[in-house]
Amino acid sequence: MVARASDGQLLLVKKLGGLFAIILGCLLTAVGVTFESTSTIVVGVLFLVLGAALLALKIMRRNQTGPFG
Repeated sequence: MVARASDGQLLLVKKLGGLFAIILGCLLTAVGVTFESTSTIVVGVLFLVLGAALLALKIMRRNQTGPFG
C-alpha cells in the first residue's frame, strides 16, 4: 500500500502538470496567432504536445494495473 501512495503523488503531478501545460499552450498559441508571431505559436504548440503527452502517460500508467490489483 505504501508504494501505491507514493506513486499516486507522481500521477497527480503528471495530471496537474499536463493540464497546466495545455492551458499555457492554448494561451501562447492564441497570443502568437493574434500578434502573428511564429515563435510564440511554436512554443504554444510544444506546450500543448507536452501537456497531452503527460496526460497520456498518466492514463497509460493508471491502466497498467488490473481492476483488482
